[in-house]
Formats: sequence, structure tokens, C-alpha cells
Amino acid sequence: MGARLALAALLVMLDQASKLAVLRLLEPYQTIPLVPGFNLTLAFNRGASFSFLADAGGWQRWLFSGMALAASVIIVVLLRRTPPADRLNGLGLSLVLSGAVGNLIDRLWLGHVVDFFDVYYRAWHFPAFNIADSAITVGAALLVLGMWRQERAAPASQ
Repeated sequence: MGARLALAALLVMLDQASKLAVLRLLEPYQTIPLVPGFNLTLAFNRGASFSFLADAGGWQRWLFSGMALAASVIIVVLLRRTPPADRLNGLGLSLVLSGAVGNLIDRLWLGHVVDFFDVYYRAWHFPAFNIADSAITVGAALLVLGMWRQERAAPASQ
């Protein structure tokens, strides 16, 4: 479990360092084009995914902080119960944990989540996101894949 927590801690540090760098480099909503279809754009999200409840008036900060804290505790318990040989689920849980903690730090410290990856096509822009969001997404996909693989293997073992 130590390596899994170390990975999560490393990703939290990378997430926080990238957010600090972007906060120092860019003004709010300033854009730096990197390659076609991808910019750095400093944005702030007071809500959850895709700015859900972003305009709720402030109470959502504490709701989402509490949810992230509870999820983090549950994930640590699940990590402890995940056998070392179950690398896929262990990695998925580590990634989700790092993302939850990375965004929790933002909410507690700043009152909002710092986003800066801007993926777009022509005039359409995907909602801005960050390393923590990416870790959650990839981690969740790995967990789904792990469940799918276990489900496929279950009939063969019965």
C-alpha cells in the first residue's frame, strides 16, 4: 500500500505545483496557445465537474470539500483492502485519491479549483480541467476496466 500512497502523494504534489505555476504565469482567463486544439487558460471552478453548482453562493465549497474528504477516507480503506497483486484497481484507486486530494486542497485554500487545460475544436471548448481532474478520470476508467476484467474472469473460476 505504501507505493500506492506514494504515487498519490507524488501526483498531488505535481498537481499543486502545476496550479501554482499557472497562477503565477497567467491572469484569470488569459490564454496561451500551445498547439492547435490545446491552450493553457486560467479558470476557476467553484462547483463540481463541469461547473455544477458553481453559482450556488458559497455553501457548495464545503459540500464538495466534505465529499472529497469522505471519498478520500473511503479510498484509503479500499486501498488497504486491495491485494498487492491487483495492480489495476490499486492504480485506479491511487489516481482517484490523488485527484480528490488535489482538488480538495484548492477548495480549502482558495475557495475554488484552479483549472487550466483548455481543449477545443474550432469554437467549441471542453470545460477547463487540471491534473487532478485527469487523474480522477483515468483512475475511474481503470477501476471500470478492473471491474470488467474481474466480471469476465468470474464465470471461468466458478
